[in-house]
Amino acid sequence: MAPRKQREIFAATLRLLAGKGYDGLTVEGVAEASGVNKTTIYRWWPSKAALLAAALVEADMLDFDVPDTGSLRGDLVALVEALGALLTEPPGKDVAVAALGAAVHHPEIDARRFFADRLARERVVFERAVRRGELPETADPMLVMDLLAGAMWVRAVFRGLPLGADFAAEAVAAVLDGVS
Repeated sequence: MAPRKQREIFAATLRLLAGKGYDGLTVEGVAEASGVNKTTIYRWWPSKAALLAAALVEADMLDFDVPDTGSLRGDLVALVEALGALLTEPPGKDVAVAALGAAVHHPEIDARRFFADRLARERVVFERAVRRGELPETADPMLVMDLLAGAMWVRAVFRGLPLGADFAAEAVAAVLDGVS
């Protein structure tokens, strides 16, 4: 499949997910919105869940550049700010909330692929920090990102509170320095 057409299919998938939720997302709707035949979609993705899992990883809508500020703290603050924007600004916010709900109720979506892809992208931040001597080799990048991402999800999505201007720096400080 042509990359441009694939991007259109993924974008349509996420737009429909954001607007209608997982239950309202249909392969027929994606086909219509992206201008392809539904058999084309089924040829590449055997189910709605498989299509959504691929769209979550491949779509430009949820993409961001991994920062390189020259320090672990700066990179993590920039990363939290970028991820925070995805969780609090449409359309990323609507996609993230709908995808989380769908993944909880439909394990066939297999959100592990999405999170594995994100951690693979973010891992370079930790590799650079180890090379600069800011972090021991034994540091667990997944734990650090889980703590930071968890803080964002709880604050922004579950509590419905804004991520204030200092949130990223405060969250990173709490993880890197502790709270005492």
